[in-house]
Amino acid sequence: MSWNSFRTDSQQAIVAGITTITGGKGDQIHAYVARPEGPGPFPGVLLMHHLPGWDELYMEFARRFAQHGYTAVCPDLYCRVGHGTPDEVAAKARAEGGADDNEVVADADQAIQWLRAQPTSNGKVGVVGTCSGGRHALLVASKLKNVDACVDLWGGRVVMAPDALTPRLPVAPIDLTADLSCPLLGLFGNDDAAPTPAEVDQHEAELKKHGKNYEFHRYDGAGHAFWYHDRPVFRPQQAMDAWAKTFDFLGRYLS
Repeated sequence: MSWNSFRTDSQQAIVAGITTITGGKGDQIHAYVARPEGPGPFPGVLLMHHLPGWDELYMEFARRFAQHGYTAVCPDLYCRVGHGTPDEVAAKARAEGGADDNEVVADADQAIQWLRAQPTSNGKVGVVGTCSGGRHALLVASKLKNVDACVDLWGGRVVMAPDALTPRLPVAPIDLTADLSCPLLGLFGNDDAAPTPAEVDQHEAELKKHGKNYEFHRYDGAGHAFWYHDRPVFRPQQAMDAWAKTFDFLGRYLS
Protein backbone atom coordinates (compact mmCIF):
# COMPACT_ATOMS: atom_id res chain seq x y z
CA MET A 1 0.00 0.00 0.00
CA SER A 2 1.56 3.28 -1.10
CA TRP A 3 1.18 6.77 0.33
CA ASN A 4 -2.20 8.44 -0.21
CA SER A 5 -3.77 5.22 -1.45
CA PHE A 6 -6.85 5.68 0.75
CA ARG A 7 -10.18 6.84 -0.63
CA THR A 8 -11.36 10.25 0.55
CA ASP A 9 -14.79 8.80 1.34
CA SER A 10 -13.36 6.13 3.67
CA GLN A 11 -13.48 6.37 7.45
CA GLN A 12 -9.73 5.94 8.11
CA ALA A 13 -10.63 5.14 11.71
CA ILE A 14 -8.11 3.53 14.04
CA VAL A 15 -8.11 2.48 17.69
CA ALA A 16 -4.91 3.01 19.66
CA GLY A 17 -3.67 2.89 23.22
CA ILE A 18 -1.57 1.14 25.83
CA THR A 19 -2.45 -2.35 26.99
CA THR A 20 -0.75 -5.14 28.93
CA ILE A 21 0.35 -8.35 27.24
CA THR A 22 2.16 -11.43 28.44
CA GLY A 23 5.87 -11.28 27.69
CA GLY A 24 8.64 -13.80 28.07
CA LYS A 25 8.61 -15.97 31.21
CA GLY A 26 4.99 -14.97 31.73
CA ASP A 27 5.89 -11.40 32.74
CA GLN A 28 3.20 -8.80 32.20
CA ILE A 29 4.58 -5.95 30.07
CA HIS A 30 3.11 -2.83 28.55
CA ALA A 31 2.55 -2.58 24.81
CA TYR A 32 1.23 0.16 22.56
CA VAL A 33 -1.36 -1.17 20.13
CA ALA A 34 -2.82 0.58 17.09
CA ARG A 35 -5.26 -1.12 14.75
CA PRO A 36 -7.75 -0.20 12.06
CA GLU A 37 -11.40 -0.26 12.98
CA GLY A 38 -13.42 -2.93 11.25
CA PRO A 39 -13.59 -6.69 10.95
CA GLY A 40 -10.40 -7.13 8.94
CA PRO A 41 -8.70 -9.39 8.24
CA PHE A 42 -5.56 -7.34 8.89
CA PRO A 43 -1.91 -8.39 8.87
CA GLY A 44 0.13 -7.77 12.01
CA VAL A 45 3.29 -5.78 12.54
CA LEU A 46 5.53 -6.14 15.59
CA LEU A 47 7.52 -2.96 16.19
CA MET A 48 10.84 -3.30 18.01
CA HIS A 49 11.59 0.09 19.53
CA HIS A 50 14.99 1.74 19.35
CA LEU A 51 17.69 2.32 21.98
CA PRO A 52 16.12 5.64 23.12
CA GLY A 53 13.23 3.55 24.34
CA TRP A 54 9.49 3.01 24.14
CA ASP A 55 8.71 6.54 23.13
CA GLU A 56 6.28 8.85 21.41
CA LEU A 57 7.99 8.37 18.06
CA TYR A 58 7.30 4.63 18.11
CA MET A 59 3.71 5.19 19.14
CA GLU A 60 3.38 7.44 16.11
CA PHE A 61 4.91 4.71 13.94
CA ALA A 62 2.32 2.26 15.26
CA ARG A 63 -0.52 4.60 14.31
CA ARG A 64 0.97 5.08 10.86
CA PHE A 65 0.99 1.33 10.28
CA ALA A 66 -2.60 1.12 11.52
CA GLN A 67 -3.66 3.79 9.04
CA HIS A 68 -2.14 1.61 6.32
CA GLY A 69 -4.16 -1.43 7.33
CA TYR A 70 -2.00 -3.22 9.91
CA THR A 71 -2.56 -4.18 13.52
CA ALA A 72 0.62 -2.87 15.11
CA VAL A 73 1.95 -3.77 18.53
CA CYS A 74 5.03 -2.22 20.14
CA PRO A 75 6.02 -3.88 23.44
CA ASP A 76 7.99 -1.93 26.03
CA LEU A 77 11.24 -3.88 26.05
CA TYR A 78 12.38 -1.85 29.07
CA CYS A 79 9.22 -2.47 31.09
CA ARG A 80 11.04 -4.60 33.66
CA VAL A 81 13.41 -1.79 34.70
CA GLY A 82 10.60 0.45 35.95
CA HIS A 83 8.72 3.51 34.77
CA GLY A 84 9.21 7.22 34.20
CA THR A 85 9.68 9.32 31.10
CA PRO A 86 11.06 7.42 28.08
CA ASP A 87 14.42 9.18 28.54
CA GLU A 88 14.59 8.23 32.22
CA VAL A 89 13.69 4.60 31.60
CA ALA A 90 16.08 4.28 28.63
CA ALA A 91 18.92 5.71 30.71
CA LYS A 92 18.24 3.18 33.47
CA ALA A 93 18.08 0.34 30.93
CA ARG A 94 21.39 1.38 29.37
CA ALA A 95 22.99 1.56 32.81
CA GLU A 96 21.96 -2.07 33.32
CA GLY A 97 23.53 -3.10 30.01
CA GLY A 98 20.56 -2.61 27.72
CA ALA A 99 17.84 -5.03 26.73
CA ASP A 100 18.74 -8.68 27.10
CA ASP A 101 18.64 -10.47 23.73
CA ASN A 102 17.00 -13.59 25.13
CA GLU A 103 14.30 -11.55 26.88
CA VAL A 104 13.71 -9.54 23.70
CA VAL A 105 13.20 -12.69 21.63
CA ALA A 106 10.89 -14.18 24.26
CA ASP A 107 8.83 -10.97 24.43
CA ALA A 108 8.67 -10.83 20.63
CA ASP A 109 7.50 -14.44 20.43
CA GLN A 110 4.65 -13.70 22.82
CA ALA A 111 3.72 -10.50 20.97
CA ILE A 112 3.61 -12.38 17.64
CA GLN A 113 1.33 -14.98 19.19
CA TRP A 114 -0.84 -12.16 20.57
CA LEU A 115 -1.12 -10.61 17.09
CA ARG A 116 -2.11 -13.90 15.47
CA ALA A 117 -4.70 -14.55 18.18
CA GLN A 118 -6.60 -11.33 17.41
CA PRO A 119 -9.98 -12.03 15.80
CA THR A 120 -9.18 -9.59 12.99
CA SER A 121 -5.82 -11.22 12.13
CA ASN A 122 -5.13 -12.58 8.65
CA GLY A 123 -2.49 -14.90 10.15
CA LYS A 124 0.53 -12.99 8.83
CA VAL A 125 3.00 -11.06 11.02
CA GLY A 126 6.03 -8.98 10.14
CA VAL A 127 8.66 -7.53 12.45
CA VAL A 128 10.08 -4.03 11.97
CA GLY A 129 12.72 -2.12 13.90
CA THR A 130 15.08 0.84 13.69
CA CYS A 131 18.52 1.30 15.26
CA SER A 132 18.89 -1.33 18.02
CA GLY A 133 15.35 -2.34 17.12
CA GLY A 134 16.56 -3.21 13.62
CA ARG A 135 19.10 -5.54 15.18
CA HIS A 136 16.37 -6.99 17.40
CA ALA A 137 14.04 -7.47 14.42
CA LEU A 138 16.74 -9.42 12.60
CA LEU A 139 17.50 -11.44 15.73
CA VAL A 140 13.81 -12.32 16.15
CA ALA A 141 13.47 -13.33 12.48
CA SER A 142 16.52 -15.59 12.86
CA LYS A 143 15.69 -17.12 16.23
CA LEU A 144 11.98 -17.70 15.64
CA LYS A 145 10.11 -19.49 12.88
CA ASN A 146 6.83 -17.59 13.17
CA VAL A 147 7.80 -14.39 11.29
CA ASP A 148 6.59 -13.77 7.73
CA ALA A 149 8.70 -10.69 6.88
CA CYS A 150 11.43 -8.63 8.53
CA VAL A 151 12.44 -4.99 8.05
CA ASP A 152 15.81 -3.91 9.46
CA LEU A 153 16.26 -0.14 9.38
CA TRP A 154 19.93 0.72 9.96
CA GLY A 155 20.30 -1.88 12.71
CA GLY A 156 23.65 -1.46 14.44
CA ARG A 157 25.68 -4.29 15.97
CA VAL A 158 24.47 -6.84 13.46
CA VAL A 159 28.16 -7.35 12.83
CA MET A 160 30.00 -7.66 16.15
CA ALA A 161 33.57 -8.47 17.09
CA PRO A 162 33.93 -11.33 19.59
CA ASP A 163 35.09 -8.94 22.32
CA ALA A 164 31.88 -6.91 21.90
CA LEU A 165 29.67 -9.82 22.95
CA THR A 166 28.27 -9.79 26.48
CA PRO A 167 25.96 -12.00 28.55
CA ARG A 168 23.09 -9.72 27.48
CA LEU A 169 24.22 -9.69 23.83
CA PRO A 170 25.64 -13.20 23.45
CA VAL A 171 25.57 -13.50 19.66
CA ALA A 172 26.08 -11.33 16.59
CA PRO A 173 22.95 -11.54 14.42
CA ILE A 174 25.08 -11.94 11.29
CA ASP A 175 26.21 -15.29 12.70
CA LEU A 176 22.57 -16.46 12.62
CA THR A 177 22.08 -15.68 8.93
CA ALA A 178 21.67 -19.34 8.01
CA ASP A 179 18.66 -19.45 10.36
CA LEU A 180 16.87 -16.39 8.93
CA SER A 181 13.34 -17.67 8.40
CA CYS A 182 11.67 -15.03 6.22
CA PRO A 183 12.27 -12.37 3.55
CA LEU A 184 14.36 -9.42 4.75
CA LEU A 185 14.30 -5.75 3.77
CA GLY A 186 17.29 -3.65 4.85
CA LEU A 187 17.35 0.16 4.61
CA PHE A 188 20.57 2.04 5.32
CA GLY A 189 22.18 5.47 5.09
CA ASN A 190 25.57 5.58 3.43
CA ASP A 191 26.76 8.18 5.96
CA ASP A 192 25.96 5.95 8.94
CA ALA A 193 28.69 4.86 11.35
CA ALA A 194 26.65 2.05 12.97
CA PRO A 195 26.27 0.15 10.72
CA THR A 196 29.00 1.33 8.43
CA PRO A 197 28.69 0.71 4.68
CA ALA A 198 31.41 -1.93 5.06
CA GLU A 199 29.34 -3.75 7.70
CA VAL A 200 26.29 -3.62 5.42
CA ASP A 201 28.45 -5.12 2.66
CA GLN A 202 29.56 -7.87 5.03
CA HIS A 203 25.98 -8.64 6.00
CA GLU A 204 24.85 -8.69 2.38
CA ALA A 205 27.65 -11.09 1.45
CA GLU A 206 26.51 -13.45 4.20
CA LEU A 207 22.91 -13.30 2.99
CA LYS A 208 24.03 -14.14 -0.54
CA LYS A 209 26.20 -16.97 0.75
CA HIS A 210 23.18 -18.60 2.38
CA GLY A 211 20.80 -17.91 -0.51
CA LYS A 212 18.44 -15.76 1.52
CA ASN A 213 15.51 -13.79 0.12
CA TYR A 214 16.48 -10.20 0.83
CA GLU A 215 16.69 -6.71 -0.62
CA PHE A 216 18.92 -3.91 0.59
CA HIS A 217 18.55 -0.22 -0.28
CA ARG A 218 21.15 2.40 0.60
CA TYR A 219 20.75 6.15 0.60
CA ASP A 220 23.38 8.74 -0.22
CA GLY A 221 23.23 11.87 1.91
CA ALA A 222 21.62 9.99 4.80
CA GLY A 223 23.06 8.79 8.07
CA HIS A 224 21.69 7.05 11.15
CA ALA A 225 18.00 7.61 11.95
CA PHE A 226 17.31 9.43 8.69
CA TRP A 227 13.53 9.01 8.95
CA TYR A 228 13.28 10.41 12.49
CA HIS A 229 11.47 13.66 11.77
CA ASP A 230 12.02 14.92 15.32
CA ARG A 231 15.77 15.49 14.96
CA PRO A 232 18.31 17.18 12.66
CA VAL A 233 19.34 13.88 10.98
CA PHE A 234 15.95 13.72 9.24
CA ARG A 235 16.23 13.46 5.46
CA PRO A 236 12.70 13.83 4.04
CA GLN A 237 13.33 12.56 0.52
CA GLN A 238 15.18 9.45 1.65
CA ALA A 239 12.71 8.90 4.50
CA MET A 240 9.66 9.01 2.26
CA ASP A 241 11.26 6.59 -0.19
CA ALA A 242 12.17 4.25 2.69
CA TRP A 243 8.61 4.33 4.06
CA ALA A 244 7.25 3.55 0.59
CA LYS A 245 9.64 0.62 0.21
CA THR A 246 8.62 -0.65 3.65
CA PHE A 247 4.92 -0.61 2.83
CA ASP A 248 5.55 -2.21 -0.58
CA PHE A 249 7.66 -4.98 0.97
CA LEU A 250 5.21 -5.75 3.76
CA GLY A 251 2.30 -5.62 1.35
CA ARG A 252 3.92 -8.31 -0.79
CA TYR A 253 4.59 -10.71 2.06
CA LEU A 254 1.82 -10.03 4.58
CA SER A 255 -1.28 -9.34 2.50
